Amino acid sequence: MPVIVLEARDFISPIFVVRTCEVLLTCTTFSIVACLDQNWLRKEPLVNTFWIFCMFTWCFFFTLTLLIHVLSIIQFHSLIRISWKNLTVTVAVLGALMCLSASVVFPWIIMAHDTVWPRPVAATVMSCLTVVAYTSESVVLCTQSSEQRGYMGSLPGLLKILQLWGSCQMIPLVVAAVREMSSGVQHWELWASGVSYGICILMSLITFVVILGDFTGRCLLPFDRFLAGFSLTGVLLYMLATIICFKKILPREQDLSQKSIDLLIMETVISSITLLAYTVDLAFAIKQLYDRSCM
Repeated sequence: MPVIVLEARDFISPIFVVRTCEVLLTCTTFSIVACLDQNWLRKEPLVNTFWIFCMFTWCFFFTLTLLIHVLSIIQFHSLIRISWKNLTVTVAVLGALMCLSASVVFPWIIMAHDTVWPRPVAATVMSCLTVVAYTSESVVLCTQSSEQRGYMGSLPGLLKILQLWGSCQMIPLVVAAVREMSSGVQHWELWASGVSYGICILMSLITFVVILGDFTGRCLLPFDRFLAGFSLTGVLLYMLATIICFKKILPREQDLSQKSIDLLIMETVISSITLLAYTVDLAFAIKQLYDRSCM
């Protein structure tokens, strides 16, 4: 079968330009960070955990964006059995959120603060520009008509992307908590938080597989009830995790180091944001179930 390539005017379209910038910026960012001298980084145990998180973020979205870009150019995506419009919106929005996190974590936790080095600053600037590129693509895709942007471009879909982002942020935070705060935090708290975040990540991945693979008609339960059940479970689990976060930080603030307190505040804020996303998503799911029952 002949390969169909984009026409000349498509190479100057906003989507093509921003995706090209995303590929170049993410590649430049992780290339600079990979070549950094160890003297330019902070000498703390948790640096390695967040360095891996940042590098994974840039490399993963570079690979995924490059694949989407190539498939869009050769018009090969129509042969892939996935929902292409939902995939592109998901990658754009999640890429903006994840790269935003990396842009905050890298200069705050990984970079050395005693001396300003040009290469770490350049990496931070490139990462911030990557956020701008992914945000631009997200705006372009989400402002299209509902038929073109798909379910993930709607408000409930964006809330599910926010939920996945929040769960992904908890992975390095839980690892850092195990390394840095195991002496000041009860083990059941770490286990309860870790299990709650893990279950929510699994539910988010199942939801994305069902939506991106167009498996909504093959679910054992109606899809709206399926989403409502996951949203209710997420609300309960993140409510538990948020309560644990406040329980850890409020009465024991004097017993923890400043870095441990900062990580706890970061975990509490992200957990609260994700809880809010699950709560609003549950409200949308209940409204949808009510509207269908009245029809």
